[in-house]
Amino acid sequence: MIKNLILFFLISNTINSQTTIKGKISDLDGNPIPNASVVINYRSSEDIIAFSITDEKGNYSITFSKSQDEIDIKVSSIDFETINETLKNESQRKDFRLNTKVFELKEVVVESQPITQDGDTIKYSVNTFAKEQDRSIADVLKRMPGIEVLSDGKILYQGKPINKYYIEGLDLLEGKYNLANENLPYKDVTQVQILENHQPIKMLDSLKFSDDAALNIKLRKSYTFTGQAKIGSGFSPLLWETNITPMLFTKKQQMLASYQSNNTGSNIALQLESLTIDDLFNQFESSNEKTNWLSIQQLSIPDFSEKRWLDNNIHLLTFNHLQKLRKNYELRLNISYVNDYQQQNGYTNTQFITPTNTINLLEEKNNLFFSDALQTNITLQKNADKNYFKNCLDFEGSWDRQRGLLYTVNENVTQNLTNHYLKISNSHKSIFAIGKQLFTLNSYAGFNKTPQTLKVDPGQFEAILNNNNLYEEVIQRVDLKTFYTNNSFSFIKGYNQLTLEPRVGFQIENQTLNSRIATSENTILSGEFSNNLDWMRSKIYFELQTQYQKNKWRLELTTPVNIQSYTINDNPLQEKESLHRTTFEPRLSVIYDLNTYWKINSSVSITNQFGTINQLYYAYILQNYRSIQRINAPLLQTLNQNKSLGVNFRDPLTALFCTFIYTNSKSDNNLLYVTQVLTNGSTIMKAIEQKNTRVNQSVSARINKYFNKLKTNAILNGSYSVTKFQQILNFNDTAIKNVNWSFGNKIDIDVFEWLNLEYQSNWTFSKNKIQEEFNSTIMQQNHSMNLNFNLNNNHFFAIKSEYINNNLFTERSENLFTDLIYRYTIKKKKIDLEFQINNLFNTTNFKTVSISDYSYIETGFNLRPRQAMFKITFAL
Repeated sequence: MIKNLILFFLISNTINSQTTIKGKISDLDGNPIPNASVVINYRSSEDIIAFSITDEKGNYSITFSKSQDEIDIKVSSIDFETINETLKNESQRKDFRLNTKVFELKEVVVESQPITQDGDTIKYSVNTFAKEQDRSIADVLKRMPGIEVLSDGKILYQGKPINKYYIEGLDLLEGKYNLANENLPYKDVTQVQILENHQPIKMLDSLKFSDDAALNIKLRKSYTFTGQAKIGSGFSPLLWETNITPMLFTKKQQMLASYQSNNTGSNIALQLESLTIDDLFNQFESSNEKTNWLSIQQLSIPDFSEKRWLDNNIHLLTFNHLQKLRKNYELRLNISYVNDYQQQNGYTNTQFITPTNTINLLEEKNNLFFSDALQTNITLQKNADKNYFKNCLDFEGSWDRQRGLLYTVNENVTQNLTNHYLKISNSHKSIFAIGKQLFTLNSYAGFNKTPQTLKVDPGQFEAILNNNNLYEEVIQRVDLKTFYTNNSFSFIKGYNQLTLEPRVGFQIENQTLNSRIATSENTILSGEFSNNLDWMRSKIYFELQTQYQKNKWRLELTTPVNIQSYTINDNPLQEKESLHRTTFEPRLSVIYDLNTYWKINSSVSITNQFGTINQLYYAYILQNYRSIQRINAPLLQTLNQNKSLGVNFRDPLTALFCTFIYTNSKSDNNLLYVTQVLTNGSTIMKAIEQKNTRVNQSVSARINKYFNKLKTNAILNGSYSVTKFQQILNFNDTAIKNVNWSFGNKIDIDVFEWLNLEYQSNWTFSKNKIQEEFNSTIMQQNHSMNLNFNLNNNHFFAIKSEYINNNLFTERSENLFTDLIYRYTIKKKKIDLEFQINNLFNTTNFKTVSISDYSYIETGFNLRPRQAMFKITFAL
């Protein structure tokens, strides 16, 4: 099939070599015309193929690669008539002589464009989008049309995450760009550039196309020492905030260091989250992520600003340095440490909806979270036109403790959890040439362990763990050790518009799971309460990636053949399984550029997914105080079919960006999960071998327009999704359907020179259907409005309000929050003196309802009280 497809492309398309057109532009007297514009267009079209500017002698030369038989050429210059001609698409010399023409110029006013385009680079002028209230580049990015900044700091362009975040073309933070985004003063930035179709590896730039975009920060000076120092204090309770973040950017090195601390509800740990997928890992399966086997019962996190509800005490320390070495090598060091303490207080009222009845559970929760995390990365990289080398050594450790005090109608429960994680890994990628052939070597190896212990007092699940007798305490211990490696070798060959990359590789994953349940009555429960599981997974894969690019079409076809093997064994329980499968998992993506403005992209894929170790274990594991689970069934096997369609429109000149995305996925599974909800709200979960299907469809749209004369940025967005699946719930085969839809808008407008208005609203609706009967629809609406008064060059005043309305089980809940901010700026000293009052009306409780597969959860969350803060900020 693949050979036929490739043969079809080769036969049905004529492969053309590059065309070069050169010549001289002169006037009728033969005098050369410098700086004349020469543009090559598609025949009878305004779409530009290539262009050139004549030199001082009037000479020009244009080289391009397009397969049309004829092209249009346009020659123009000030004070001369424009010439348009049609030429054959072949290398040739073409001279032009232009007639003089007198133009009568009208009076014009020259205005700088907020957005310009240069090839695949979209350039945003920072000064155009910045407001008086802004301080960091993140504040300005949120106003740039086509760019979206999510609540966790992730940056999207046209609905897709960026693949790189550069500062002056260098990748200092390796995906943890929120650290720079939140702390880099916007006044040091002249441009934000979006690099469309960005291929991060220079060696592959002309061989492999990319549909992803990168973001590049252009600084005002080639040598920039900047950053900020902030200190703040307040009361109700005693509050503090500290931020010392110096930065250095030069042509040969970059440095960003930071110490931050606060107890004001700002979750600065988000600045260290990795928000992009590095090119080395995006093709690999990875087993190096932490798995949380055990947990305490938590509150549902409110879906609005964390500064209103997060009760924290956090310290962050990080150092990041990139040094350019000889021969185009770069050495990068990233180290970070976070210490955090958080509290949660509130209640949950859960309705479990089963086919036969409804079970209610009211829980009052007081939780404490203690966290220590250390991350270190050392990277040596060379990214040159003729050589690529990258090696990363990583260490990660986290030492978490959690304590929960929970009160129900019948009992008080104490939960204590220790949750540790250690990981060390090394990844390597190199691309090198032997003769004219490019070869690629990928290698990843990592080891991690996850020791976890949960203690619950009093003991739970008496019927299972203690012969229906009450007992004092249950202890669950889990220890998972994992070794994982993934290695591959490939070569890349280009044939004009066609690029082929065959790859061969292998993966090995070895895991050991040891778990024990102990009670106050029995030191260790054996048999079905103890796991001693050995897990071995291996995969050999052969893959051909084919890329084809011609005119406005870009196609990518990947055809992997995988030989997979699983060996699972638990000797004490005398349970084992062996599975061998050969799978074919093709993926096809098609991109069509309708014209300069419109682009259509679509994809279809088939994948085979197999269960992981946390989806197959033969003895019980107490996951939390009211959930115990074991999956003593065959290995989970899932056949996934995914389809997507996206339509993008962008016109940088008019600052209009539109995105539409549709996805459809279908999963055929061999296992069906069986959940038993007990009368006290506890759940027992197992799995049985029974074929079932899960279907999901979603559609989303976003329109973003910037009105330059009105200084206004406007956004409209909406989404809809529906999921259907089966589950056995309280011994009944149950069909479940979850439906979610939302729509919203955002506007940022300068009403007057001294008044800026920001308004954002969002409506969300959720409901589920069990056994052909829809349950109540959950609705929540959020409205936020900021009035920013720029009284003069030194004084700034803001009123920030947020209104939230949602329906509960028996009532509606309304919350209004208002903050006041006054800032005085000493501009000569670059010092801000700021006073703010948060939660002016002292709203102390928030109520909301969320939906899971078979339950409605009403949550009451204790909020931060009214608080006042005084801050001093120095620009470094």
